[in-house]
Amino acid sequence: MTSRIPRDSRLRLVRPRPLAAAPSAVNQRRPRRAAPRPPEGTPAPAELARMARSGLAAAARVARWADNALGPGKDAATIDGRATLSHATAERAASDLGLSVDQVRADWDTARLAGLIEVHGASARPGWRLRAWDRDDSAVLRGWVALFDAWSLAITEPADEEPATVAEVVSAMPQVLSFLQLSAGPVPVDQLLDLLAQRVTELRTERCEIPYAAGADGDAATAEATGFTAPALTTATAAPLGLAEPAQAADPVELTPLLDWALHALTSVGALTCGDGQATLTPLGSWATWVKLEQICVAAQSPAGNIEQAAEDMLRGCAQLRPNAARSEYRAWLAARTVGSAVTELLVAARGEDALLRGLAFEALRVVGAPAEPDVRAVVDEPALRPYALLWLAEHDGVDPEDAHEVLTREEATWLWVDTAAAVADHGEAPMLVRHLESALQPTVPALLNEVRAVGHPRTVQVLVALAAAHPDPALAKAVRRAAFQVHTGGS
Repeated sequence: MTSRIPRDSRLRLVRPRPLAAAPSAVNQRRPRRAAPRPPEGTPAPAELARMARSGLAAAARVARWADNALGPGKDAATIDGRATLSHATAERAASDLGLSVDQVRADWDTARLAGLIEVHGASARPGWRLRAWDRDDSAVLRGWVALFDAWSLAITEPADEEPATVAEVVSAMPQVLSFLQLSAGPVPVDQLLDLLAQRVTELRTERCEIPYAAGADGDAATAEATGFTAPALTTATAAPLGLAEPAQAADPVELTPLLDWALHALTSVGALTCGDGQATLTPLGSWATWVKLEQICVAAQSPAGNIEQAAEDMLRGCAQLRPNAARSEYRAWLAARTVGSAVTELLVAARGEDALLRGLAFEALRVVGAPAEPDVRAVVDEPALRPYALLWLAEHDGVDPEDAHEVLTREEATWLWVDTAAAVADHGEAPMLVRHLESALQPTVPALLNEVRAVGHPRTVQVLVALAAAHPDPALAKAVRRAAFQVHTGGS
């Protein structure tokens, strides 16, 4: 007995098209939060932008020179064979601009940190902010904030200081800046030194908590039952057990050179003024610090409350948010951390088994922007991250997001399709997984299954089984189940 329902044995797919992200049904519209007003006395955005343009005028001048002299088709670009600031190019710029070579290099570095110049591997090109510099106040302010965020790169730290101590000071400076902003006036440097020492000590304490030894829970229960308590662990008793030593309190005297370096670097970017043993935030520095504090407060008041979470938990909390709301959470989470540590956390989360977190991690890295480029470029050779990293780099290089997929090979695109399908299978609904077929590059299901089997994604079997269970077409579901069985058994 045969069915009279006609079937297409070729199992053709519909025309490929990008899979639209369907908003979750659990998302409810929340009332918009009123835009916060900056502290009284904060200049208007137009005035802040004027200050930023004035402070970055030298950097913009070098960036424009590089645009004219080192752009594609310019003879000067052949001086060093690439659009980077070699010694010959620096001398040429110094001669053309009437500056010293050291000043040209300093202005070049400032332009890079502010996003006026973007360096991609062995080449450099004008940043989009340079194009909008004279007409877009928001672009100017974002460029200055990027420089403000990178203050620790503006001036080299003291050579004789321990890198770990330097990292602690960099991590502690946001609290120092917050204190300066809340003080709304000059603060003695000695008071800032005490605050810095307290914060560094807190960081060391958080990092050096002594873990319980094996059996500690049982010992605690015994002590509670008998009324006896175990003696406190000391450095002498903890060391033989392999436990961490108690945190060492920060010495203000030892931190003095690093605080001087930090204040000098922040002064060089235009965030501070120092004199007579006191430090004061400039209007730009006060405004930028307030913006970051406001971002933190917004995240702390959000339903998800992601700001204190680790990267993986933060991404899970953002999974149910709409794109704009998720990006706001990313920005607030990033504002509470140094760029380096945040990028490292996000990439660690991306390396996990959850494909959804992998995609969200790179969405958060898009919010980070240019500072994340070296780390993203470094993971291009990791198979699980390569397609995401290539798309991120393509968009960062100015490729339209809708065309960025063209940088992927057929194999990489198929791997990404399977990874995305794994995310849908784990966190989405069956109809969404069926619609995911529409985003495949292959014109037919058999062609898709052949390439999916060959790509070697670790979740291939689970994805195919889920797809077969979700698809309403019995013939297609049977073909997908057969492919899943062949992958599972190693057949062809």
